Amino acid sequence: MAERLAARAVIALVTDDFTPLRPPSGAVAPAPDGPIGWAGYDASRARAAEATGVEESVVYGTATVGGRAVVLVAFEFGFLGGSLGRAAGDRLVAAYGTAAERRLPLVSLVATGGSRMQEGMVALTQLQRVAAATVRLRESGVPHVAVLRDPSTGGGWATVGAGADVVLALPGAQVAFAGSRVRPQHADPAAYTAEDQWRHGHVDALVPPEELRDTLALWLRLLTASTVPSQGGGRESGGPAPAPPPRALVTVGPSGTGWAAVTRARDPRRARAGAYLDAYFEERAAVRGDRAGGVDPGVECGFGVHDGRVVAYAAQDGSATRPAGFRTAARLVRLADRLGIPVLTLVDTPGAANDAEAERSGAGPAIADAFTAIAGARVPVTSLLIGEGGSGGALALAAPGNTWATPDSYFSVIAPELAAAILKRTPDQAPATADQLRLRPQDLVELGVVRGIVTREG
Repeated sequence: MAERLAARAVIALVTDDFTPLRPPSGAVAPAPDGPIGWAGYDASRARAAEATGVEESVVYGTATVGGRAVVLVAFEFGFLGGSLGRAAGDRLVAAYGTAAERRLPLVSLVATGGSRMQEGMVALTQLQRVAAATVRLRESGVPHVAVLRDPSTGGGWATVGAGADVVLALPGAQVAFAGSRVRPQHADPAAYTAEDQWRHGHVDALVPPEELRDTLALWLRLLTASTVPSQGGGRESGGPAPAPPPRALVTVGPSGTGWAAVTRARDPRRARAGAYLDAYFEERAAVRGDRAGGVDPGVECGFGVHDGRVVAYAAQDGSATRPAGFRTAARLVRLADRLGIPVLTLVDTPGAANDAEAERSGAGPAIADAFTAIAGARVPVTSLLIGEGGSGGALALAAPGNTWATPDSYFSVIAPELAAAILKRTPDQAPATADQLRLRPQDLVELGVVRGIVTREG
């Protein structure tokens, strides 16, 4: 179990300085013992205030983290379990509104047991208010990073925590919608941990307390860095310029035949996405998972710094892409689009996974989601084919009109072997079929499918 840090302690841990803000003047005056007259509620609040030194379960204000100004929210679990009532809701809505108005990123340090039962349904409706504030924050183009402390459960996890753009968690923290006292008797305890939420794609990274300040500073650099004005590549005037395609990591001549191109792309010694990302980015941080219980280790997504500016990336590593991979890539593209950050995709897959599990996990809808995320992006998307371009599973991550290819790649409507089988040809006719498919990089340029072939020299 993670150490339960008080709000003041965790604020001091991650910030350079912190200036608290007062609750909004229009807040509703509290009724005796709260909105539903819960006997002893006022006394409980007074004891909590005396014990913690704060007036409510939520503290908010302005701060700097790594030299960047933010609006910061911190839950105080010692105040009635960090629970959400009307006054806490007022503070959260005010914090979200301040972040949107001042165009400052929001950082939430979450530790809560859920809604405050002493306020009945009035407490529960604060979740609707936070959801509305989340929508307004997203519409303003301001990023939100949440840090899940112990515990992060109930409505606080399901709104403030899970509703953030990037979700970090302290190792060992309880993270779940169901609190410890309301779970099924024989439920697997591992399912309610930060580690399990990370494994299933609901948390982007597990961060020890001693690394939290630096990790937050990195994410704030990546999500708030100004972009270079458009040079004609963005859809809207003043938008970001497209990310340049990476240089090739190989020096080879053109493939003489289609089958030679296929053989090159399938060579296990060929450079994969990780090598291209390492060569392209000065620093980067990954987002993880599709937020629907799935993680595809064959798709890397995140934000990085290239030549002094931020670029979002989604990269296939050569394996068959699973539904979670397409959904994670779509999530990444939509977040980058909202923040005005150009996108780079690296295309490399024999195709979409087609096993029974993939079909049951929604392969078709997930591929459609990736196609529409890229088609709908207002920021420019650049794609580089770095290996296999297998059918729709590859095309789903390729930018229309701005896809490039390396010399050791190919793109095909279908794998040559499968095409031969469909045409009732013998397996030894797959090489000839590859020629007919015109899948070599130079064929793709001639067909207008890719813009050009990148080289090692640039």
